[in-house]
Amino acid sequence: MSLHVRFDAITKNFGPVQVLHGVSFDIAPGTVLGLLGENGAGKSTLMKILSGYEVPSGGTLTIDDAQRSFASSRDAEDAGVVLIHQEFNLAEDLTVAQNIFLGREKRRGWRLDDEGMRRAAQEALGAVGLAVDPDTRVRDLIVAEKQLAEIAKALSRNARLLVMDEPTATLTPSESQRLFGLIRSLRAQGTTIVYISHKLDEVARITDEIVVMRDGRFVMRRPTAQHSRQQMANLMVGRELSNMFPVRRRPEPAAPLLAVRGLNVPGWAHDVSFEVRPGEILGFAGLVGAGRTELFEGLLGLRARDGGTVALEGRPVAFADPRAAARAGLTYLSEDRKGCGLHVRLPLQDNLTLMDLDRHAHPWLDRRSEAAALTRAVADFGIRTRDLGARAGALSGGNQQKLAMAKVLQPGPRVVVLDEPTRGVDVGAKRDIYFLIDQVAAEGRGVVVISSELMELIGLCHRVVVMRAGTVQATLDADHLTEEELIAHATGTH
Repeated sequence: MSLHVRFDAITKNFGPVQVLHGVSFDIAPGTVLGLLGENGAGKSTLMKILSGYEVPSGGTLTIDDAQRSFASSRDAEDAGVVLIHQEFNLAEDLTVAQNIFLGREKRRGWRLDDEGMRRAAQEALGAVGLAVDPDTRVRDLIVAEKQLAEIAKALSRNARLLVMDEPTATLTPSESQRLFGLIRSLRAQGTTIVYISHKLDEVARITDEIVVMRDGRFVMRRPTAQHSRQQMANLMVGRELSNMFPVRRRPEPAAPLLAVRGLNVPGWAHDVSFEVRPGEILGFAGLVGAGRTELFEGLLGLRARDGGTVALEGRPVAFADPRAAARAGLTYLSEDRKGCGLHVRLPLQDNLTLMDLDRHAHPWLDRRSEAAALTRAVADFGIRTRDLGARAGALSGGNQQKLAMAKVLQPGPRVVVLDEPTRGVDVGAKRDIYFLIDQVAAEGRGVVVISSELMELIGLCHRVVVMRAGTVQATLDADHLTEEELIAHATGTH
């Protein structure tokens, strides 16, 4: 049986800061509702109230005509409300099966029913299309597999209302399609779904209605079919938002900044060759497991490589670690922004200058020099913050990503590799990041963009390398490229 939910004048304060301002709307049972808004709009906070992770400061939550206030997420799950977190909520050292049943372990008498949990976990993993052994440790999964494990964990709780917060942020198109099929199946069975995403093409494809929030307030609720993606984006940011991608500039003919020939990363990439020219944005497309990220981890010394040559500005190079690569002029921004891109508990200033401390040491660390660098970065990268002394974790996702980009560009690299640069950021921040990437290329640097968003690659890049099973399938000029062509090369059906 589906749940009917109503929010009445919900408010939420964190200390003196009010983040929700009298939000009122209802969620019809058995529907897929798209919840839209920029980062900081209050979407996640409202859903945490619904799922028992937060308590409202005011207003009432009504579920099936009864006022409810959940003391914990366990209480909400007992009522049939389950939240799939945007940030992974998994225990890295436990197995996938142990994570799926964490806190709700199956028992046979006084002993844990490990075999029963493995079988049930295998069934849940099969439902989301994740082909891994339930005894695999979560720490050994790649980012996309962790996302699917989160979804499998939620499905195992028999949710009557399922909240999905950016569920496809790390998924490939084929994996996303499988998820959409699962959503349709759940809706047909009567499950109510709240779908939070910045990917408006997905929202248009699978939701029945949309609710737009802005600055902690309810803006509107209407049938999805009444709005184009452009209109949704405009409602989210509260202004006309056009020209999502910058006008593509043609780089001048020149010798490559980075030339890779026959590079092998055992188990991940075989005989890969490509080059990046000054002023060029080179995209890398492929399904999860295609070896894109692992290729560059091998290039940067994060993984063992076997054979092949790498030349940076015509000089043969071999990097022992990313620090050596950065000194040579090649920097890398990980797809895992909070795990590897930033130290979220450190201040903005310390994050920004971490890769370029030599510039600010005379010989002692010059905090005024660092502060001046932060002031420039905030202006140049459009980082929104009320307090320059704040921790990086206090920023929204889009502003964290801008800070992370500023950080990897601080050493003045000739080539920068950006892995999933707009993962989990809102539509306004995406546009800002696209224009920042274009500006980096316009300065004569080479830019590599690894992305699972095909329209991002098509709209931004000059050429796109498509990988499948660790090998390059094609290198395509992006001027006349289509999603269908990219998918065909990535799946081997071209």
